[in-house]
Amino acid sequence: MRKWALHEKGGIINEMDGSFCTIRIRIPAGIITPQQMAGICRIAENYGTGLHLTTRQTAELIHVRPGVMEEVVRELEENGTPLGAEKSEIVNVTACPGTDRCKYAQVDSISLALSLDEKHFGRDMPVKARIAISACPNSCVSERLNEIGITGVVRPYRIPGTCTGCGTCVQYCKEKAIVIKNGTIQLDDDTCVHCGMCIHCCPFHIIKSDPPAYHITVGGKRGRHPKLGKHFVTVKSPQGVHLCVDKVVEWIYRRAWGDILLPDQLDDIGFEKFREGVIATLPPEEIVTGY
Repeated sequence: MRKWALHEKGGIINEMDGSFCTIRIRIPAGIITPQQMAGICRIAENYGTGLHLTTRQTAELIHVRPGVMEEVVRELEENGTPLGAEKSEIVNVTACPGTDRCKYAQVDSISLALSLDEKHFGRDMPVKARIAISACPNSCVSERLNEIGITGVVRPYRIPGTCTGCGTCVQYCKEKAIVIKNGTIQLDDDTCVHCGMCIHCCPFHIIKSDPPAYHITVGGKRGRHPKLGKHFVTVKSPQGVHLCVDKVVEWIYRRAWGDILLPDQLDDIGFEKFREGVIATLPPEEIVTGY
């Protein structure tokens, strides 16, 4: 790779005094093997750099001398931890532990993040685009503060005639969406955030649920003026998520412009009209309503 082309890559970040650069690494969903971690440490030690763990579940080699940059990037590639992204690109896709490890998870966030990263990571965009997946509304990776956010949700329901009114679910519900009236529970769907905690805590397994779904938001951001993403659509499957994300990424690529973050130009580039158009193209059986 020619040196000028490498400098243009988003994973190369100039440091304050210009004498060194930071090299950001690609680690989809923050998943890394012990061997890869050891390899990163070996590279850092060999080239006398420091290490920084980032908010997007990846790592950076810091204070890298420009003269060794090509060698460092080559060794990172060989280590299975290649150069990451930072500029107007689709950057490292983040995810919570999901059903692999978390008792509150509703969906497999890790496999979804890996598949989205494989398809979209590093694509040149007019503005930076971040994708994040949380397996439940606890939102451990703040997915709604990303340009594209995916949240695992589940809708609880009570089996009539079987509730003992023990009140366990009332104590566990953080949203106060459950009350006991006349000895039975009542669920307030408008207050419920569809986390599923009441389902897991019911000692008699009376509260059941529809299959988990994927709540997609667009246009969130962190920074000095944070914004929550706008609801796009809720779909039934990872395939539905991919259909929607593909269209959102293409829309951003074709309609957005640089210098203004995506959340600050959604209305100007016709978000609502675009959203309605995408929903109209989705298979009806893929769309989940009421969330």
